[in-house]
Amino acid sequence: MTQTTLKLNLGPQHPSTHGVLRLILELEGEKILSCEPDIGYLHRGMEKMAEGMTYIQYLPTVDRIDYLAGCFYSELFCRTVEKALGITLPERVRIIRVILLELNRIASHLLWIGAFLMDLGAVSPFFYAMREREMILRYFEKLTGQRMMYNYFVFGGIRKDIDFLEDIDEILRILPSKIQDYERIITDNPIFLQRTKAKGILEPEIALNNSVTGVNLRASGINYDLRITDKLYEGFEFSPVVLEGKDAWSRYKARILELSTSMNIIKQGLDRLNENKTFEQKLINPLTLKLPEGEFYSEIEAPRGLASVYIKSTGTETPYRLKWRTGSYYSVNLLRKLLVGEYLNDAIAIAGSLDIILPEVDK
Repeated sequence: MTQTTLKLNLGPQHPSTHGVLRLILELEGEKILSCEPDIGYLHRGMEKMAEGMTYIQYLPTVDRIDYLAGCFYSELFCRTVEKALGITLPERVRIIRVILLELNRIASHLLWIGAFLMDLGAVSPFFYAMREREMILRYFEKLTGQRMMYNYFVFGGIRKDIDFLEDIDEILRILPSKIQDYERIITDNPIFLQRTKAKGILEPEIALNNSVTGVNLRASGINYDLRITDKLYEGFEFSPVVLEGKDAWSRYKARILELSTSMNIIKQGLDRLNENKTFEQKLINPLTLKLPEGEFYSEIEAPRGLASVYIKSTGTETPYRLKWRTGSYYSVNLLRKLLVGEYLNDAIAIAGSLDIILPEVDK
């Protein structure tokens, strides 16, 4: 007797899709035969919007492409404009940008850890992770006036010199013991292991063929971290986190370990600030800003993978074309392969392990 298959919509109104993502699943019993992601429910036209705005008008909006990691998209947009104009950042400004980027990466990873565990039914870790993330958000609010949409990076530098460094020292003092608490509660928890070990196996060749980058790629054994060759990180010493497990548990573990990597980079940055106390920068006048005619491109290692921006300029004060490349877009597409052969009750665990955020997808 042939078993009838069932089409099931997972989302878009689902608390564990982290945005309005619709997954059209074909099931045979509880087994997933196919997965078709349906995106576009959140579309905001970020790329088209740029064509009608000046560069300075567009700059405050880019934090919203990934509202959990706004500093990365501000840095990406600013560095593309700076590259087009041949501008080199002063040393102190460069160090400050690195410190803030890594603080933003920690805040992003903390929210993911809490939300991922909440998806799997563990409520307490969410509150623990949000507690530590709150320290970073409070610092950003003191420094920039905002908790999420910072608009602190500007063309040629930053809005003002960094301050409240004692707050960063306090964050770095508290975080290591809290991460140890996460490890004791989560990492070897038998229920968590059962939900994540050998689930959602991402083979290296599949990851590469599907343009997967960032933590998800490194958790499948591929040693590629754009920070190693990024000139912004020049002089900072760290080793990328690379694991061989290829499953949902490895993607969790890689992000836990990456918290310590980011803290190490921040400590180096604070030490280097003491050696570069002179704050001087020559900002670009945004009211007269025009990029030369041509095509310009930059990329950065964002929390959800490699992010990049392409700008085509005709020499006017607005971009002729602007395109973003975001890590989450490729992670969503990956679900077509990762969920096939898995069971319905593991779908959320596998999807959650990829750290997808829908504003990055529907840009």
